[in-house]
Amino acid sequence: MSALIAMVGVALFAGTTLLLSELRWFRRPSTLDRVARYVPGGAAVPRRSALLRAESFRQVVEPLARAVGERLARLFGVTEALVRRLERVHSTLDVTAFRVRQLAWAGVGLAVGTVAAFAVPLPGLVRLLFVAGGPLLAFLVVEQRLATESDRWKQRIFLELPVVAEQLGMLLGAGYSLGAAALARLAARGQGACGRDLGRVCGRIRQGLSDVDALREWAAVADVDALGRLVNVLALNRQSGDLSRLIGEEARAVRRDVHRQLVETIERRAQQVWIPVTVATLVPGVIFLAVPFVEALRLFADS
Repeated sequence: MSALIAMVGVALFAGTTLLLSELRWFRRPSTLDRVARYVPGGAAVPRRSALLRAESFRQVVEPLARAVGERLARLFGVTEALVRRLERVHSTLDVTAFRVRQLAWAGVGLAVGTVAAFAVPLPGLVRLLFVAGGPLLAFLVVEQRLATESDRWKQRIFLELPVVAEQLGMLLGAGYSLGAAALARLAARGQGACGRDLGRVCGRIRQGLSDVDALREWAAVADVDALGRLVNVLALNRQSGDLSRLIGEEARAVRRDVHRQLVETIERRAQQVWIPVTVATLVPGVIFLAVPFVEALRLFADS
């Protein structure tokens, strides 16, 4: 217990020292600050604030948070790249900002776990579990929220894809070009997940990427098998004269996949209904069987 208190004290001392070192009245002036007043024009040149220097606290924390976050994520079985998941859900955070926020929540979990461990009379091992489990739980909660949001976005793309494919086939059959007209029209009219993703695809096309490469980039980020098959069909835009028919067949195939998934979900939920019914039936049956069995054992013991 004394070792744990010493570790907490050392961590608090180091953190307090780093925070106070950012204040002008606490830290020692650097050599650049002391010499600048004697250099012609040196005092008039605006110097960067302490938060933007190489030794600043932020520039130390960001690489550390990114490295620790990646290692912990791989340790708990997260293999997909974080940058792809953030890009998939249209997050405004980059990898470094997400890991820093995740590390901040882990610090909050550490503080809450430490307070709970010392506020409640518990054995030493349980207190250690509280202190170690608090930041780990906070880290995993943030990671799981992103994973859940990513899976939900993939599901939305999968459900919207049949309608989007049919609309795209009709536009191509009506004479619209793939990149300049059809995709831009769907992106402007769409309000769902596919509409937002197609807006990004049109942006990549305006940046100079070809329409097929932009669609393949979207399929790689979305990671939906049905979308990958549709993009392979759209890649035949300049080779096939009856592309709308192929897109229609692919849309029907995707719709069958959606229907199959819906039937599986319904059957799974129907089976889950029987779990409480089975438990509610077995418990009284076990009780009714146990009473005569115990009575018979008592009779045999008395005889």
